[in-house]
Amino acid sequence: MSFQHILGQQQAKKILQHGLRADKISHAYLFSGPVGTGKLQTALTFTKALFCEKLEDDCCDECLSCRKINHGNHADVQIIEPEGQTIKIDQIRELQREFSYRTASSDGRKVYIMKQADKMTVQAANSLLKFLEEPTSPTVAILLADNGQAMLPTIISRSQWVPFTPLHSTEICDKLVEEGVSLTLARAAVQIVNGLDASRELCQQNWFAELRNVMIQLGKECGASLSSALLLAQQNVFKTGLAEHVDMLFRLFHLWFRDMLNYQLNRQDSLVFIDQQETMKKMAWTRTAEGWVSCMQLAIEAEKRMRANVSPQLALEQFLVGMQGGT
Repeated sequence: MSFQHILGQQQAKKILQHGLRADKISHAYLFSGPVGTGKLQTALTFTKALFCEKLEDDCCDECLSCRKINHGNHADVQIIEPEGQTIKIDQIRELQREFSYRTASSDGRKVYIMKQADKMTVQAANSLLKFLEEPTSPTVAILLADNGQAMLPTIISRSQWVPFTPLHSTEICDKLVEEGVSLTLARAAVQIVNGLDASRELCQQNWFAELRNVMIQLGKECGASLSSALLLAQQNVFKTGLAEHVDMLFRLFHLWFRDMLNYQLNRQDSLVFIDQQETMKKMAWTRTAEGWVSCMQLAIEAEKRMRANVSPQLALEQFLVGMQGGT
């Protein structure tokens, strides 16, 4: 993937491509930004550009070096990630040992990408700091962190800061639709998970479309007939594989109730369930705005109860009962 195919992140791409064009490559970069902003993909693209045999400020994805990096078998590129919850000092020592060997590249350059660099232990961070100060060969470090400010100040000061900002949901949705994802699924996915990759993966799950349909059915029933809603939940959720995804069901309910509120406020452009506007026309005014806010809170509390080990079936049944209240 070239820089032009990376969604958003114009400032990050500008910083990196300027360095490539000017042949001013820092010995260390700190990519800082929340999950789902494309830090790893950008790091891989930048790494390929550093070794690319055809292009100066991007990667071609065709030359031998680019293809080796794509397949994870380039001798001069290492990727480090946490073992368990942290990156440990032994991993840094192994990196130093690997980088002490002669490089295969003509300029002697080696690159390592560290995922979740803010998860290093104190000992690992201190060892990395020494490696940054005294590399055994021309080395480029690319440190990826959800919160770069959590890194040691001495590491921050020795690295070029590359900021990554959250992508707008509209950007992600448009990209998914361009890739062939249905608009109805895309609009829901981008509101539930962070970033393009996570949204794409969610839309590719067959159960997600099924769960969305069941939620709509429950949404129509729970305001009218509790017994019908409970029976529907029993048959279409707990007697199927959807029982594993009740937490996601509550997130969809939250979006459903927010749509009802947005419909009341004439914010049709903000609707997630754009294919259900006829239903909203009938349902949106059955509760006050405060009533729909209360329903949103019920969905949040139900998901919290599940995280506190309340059984999914009990959490959903209590939620459906609670839906009978409110105005």
